[in-house]
Amino acid sequence: MITDNDRQHLRRCIELAADALEAGDKPFGSVLVDGEGQILYEDRNRVNTVDAMYHPEIAIAKWAAQNLSVAARANAVVYTSGEHCAMCAAAHAWAGLGRIVYISSAKQLSEWMREMNVESSSPVATLSIQEVAPNVSVLGPIAGLDEDVKALQQRSFQQA
Repeated sequence: MITDNDRQHLRRCIELAADALEAGDKPFGSVLVDGEGQILYEDRNRVNTVDAMYHPEIAIAKWAAQNLSVAARANAVVYTSGEHCAMCAAAHAWAGLGRIVYISSAKQLSEWMREMNVESSSPVATLSIQEVAPNVSVLGPIAGLDEDVKALQQRSFQQA
């Protein structure tokens, strides 16, 4: 079950994903929120404008590891437009971050790509967060908001 506060953070993830797309990157955005619901850090994908490993979830995990106590990391929530890839799920787990709430799943993204006849350029297997980090609490996908993410992904596929 997601709250209105969760939806607010998820909408911010969509805004960040749109910013990424406008800047020439893949449309993904993420927000780190503390246990009281305050935004601590946010970022967007920068795989084309910085480097291939600059996913917002990696940036969040690094920032949290450097700036938050173990307890604060465990109580934090990462909101994101798309389910973490294997690299990001591992970083999340190693940083000791808490719950993940994602809008669209890796499975959905794969389905959208098939619908548009787009081949994956990922050099790694598509795994769920739970396969990579089984002890992380996860909620997603989020019906309704996933359509907004789908539209951004479709725009990205058309620009490729």
